[in-house]
Amino acid sequence: MRLLYTIGIRFFSFAVAFASFFNEKAKLLHGGRKEVWQKLSALKNESSVVWIHCASLGEFEQGRPVIEALKQQVPGKKILLTFFSPSGYEVRKNYDLADVVCYLPADTPRNARKFLSIVKPEEAFFVKYEFWPNFFNELSKSKIPLYSVSAIFREKQMFFKWYGRWLKKALSAVTRFYVQDETSGNLLHRIGMDNYEVAGDTRFDRVTAIVEAATDVPVAARFSENAGLVIVAGSTWPHDEDILVRYINQASEGVRMIVAPHEVHEGHIRDIEQKLKVPFFRFTQRENADVVDSRVMIVDTIGLLSAIYRYGQVAWIGGGFGKGIHNTLEAATYGMPVLFGPAYHKFNEARDLIDWGGGFSVDHYDDFFSLIERFRNNETQRSESGKAAGSYVKSMCGATRMIMEQVFGVNGN
Repeated sequence: MRLLYTIGIRFFSFAVAFASFFNEKAKLLHGGRKEVWQKLSALKNESSVVWIHCASLGEFEQGRPVIEALKQQVPGKKILLTFFSPSGYEVRKNYDLADVVCYLPADTPRNARKFLSIVKPEEAFFVKYEFWPNFFNELSKSKIPLYSVSAIFREKQMFFKWYGRWLKKALSAVTRFYVQDETSGNLLHRIGMDNYEVAGDTRFDRVTAIVEAATDVPVAARFSENAGLVIVAGSTWPHDEDILVRYINQASEGVRMIVAPHEVHEGHIRDIEQKLKVPFFRFTQRENADVVDSRVMIVDTIGLLSAIYRYGQVAWIGGGFGKGIHNTLEAATYGMPVLFGPAYHKFNEARDLIDWGGGFSVDHYDDFFSLIERFRNNETQRSESGKAAGSYVKSMCGATRMIMEQVFGVNGN
């Protein structure tokens, strides 16, 4: 089966090369892979290299806390960061905490041997769903410790099917799995692998660190002071805004709303303003605004959302009526109920928040109205839901510290 897999990998590489003539993403991947060996040569005579591999940008955010902890706690280490996808590499190819950033070569035995002969990493970390059999096999042969970080397993995956035994063998190369939840640990146990820790998700450590480092936003504090209920709506899209504006236009005067749109260009901000029938102001025009008597603050700039959530009692996360919701964790970290639209099912944290009682899915305006009014009129229920959201985030923190202590023998705090 591994031979067939390797043939398939080679076929995929040929397909990428062919598609590169007319597909931009394939062109980036094909061209980027050509540069791998030259980039890796910068590490040829280096010792103490730690290799961290991420599929794309989302996995990078899970690997990032480990990189940051390494640079702080074990500064002598050289960091090699690899990506499978152009959507990750192109955004983070100049990441300043990594010594070398490049694509992962195609997963063939030859490439894996060549890669390891150049880099000679002391440890390798593969994030979440990244399991490459030939690289894993060569890492095992070279006796290089391999760690699976923020790993998550589902019963439908091939590892747990009768026809996936050869992939199960690939997993045996992993020195230790740092899994996100008990379900993943139980699945590994079922196939005879007990070398795991239920550590949570390193991304939660990153979000918590961002929130803890966030600065005060004085105008948001003034705006929220003495309000009966403050709703902070983050990364909103037009469908989200239609619901939010409809509510605030008819809500009691004690309700206030902070809206941070996903797109902050002038046309979009004007569209929101034209729909509002209550006093409002833009963040960038706060010096000349009547902050105290306004009902809506429009955040028409980027980079403030994680700090602004602290001034709310209920959060709305945008994107749930489109391709999918945005980041729920920054709001949940502050211990408040988190609401979002129906397109949330592919996001583990949103599903978990619902299970914990801190997250709520809204299909239409009537759902939103009912929930907000319930939280406005029942402070106990709002508080309990908020505590549930905060408790969920806390339960998923600590993976980075555990990795630093167990792998490198240092305190990861």
